[in-house]
Amino acid sequence: MQQPHSHNAGSPWIVDVTEHSFLQEVIEFSHQTPVLVDFWADWCTPCRALTPVLEKLVTEDAGRWRLAKVEADENMRLAGRYKLRGFPTVLLFRDGEIKAQFSSARPLHWVREFIETHLG
Repeated sequence: MQQPHSHNAGSPWIVDVTEHSFLQEVIEFSHQTPVLVDFWADWCTPCRALTPVLEKLVTEDAGRWRLAKVEADENMRLAGRYKLRGFPTVLLFRDGEIKAQFSSARPLHWVREFIETHLG
């Protein structure tokens, strides 16, 4: 499935995650490096607005955190496990647990502030 506006496919800090790789790529990985998980859907216009914002910030931060992208329709059980109601929803994992989250598209400065607040 095509990624919405994926400018830096091949970035070492951006990974596509499925239900099968979630434990390793998000939960376990977050013990070393914080992971922002972007639950998005192909039909979701706000998702298309948020994706380039997250990709720009993760590239600027160069390894300070990781962006894991989960296509919600293909991973409904994962979305259900975290009781997600709408998309996009972003969950911040640290040490294997959700530390913060937000929903819907947000402007760059808002997301940057969210990251600074929660990653310090």
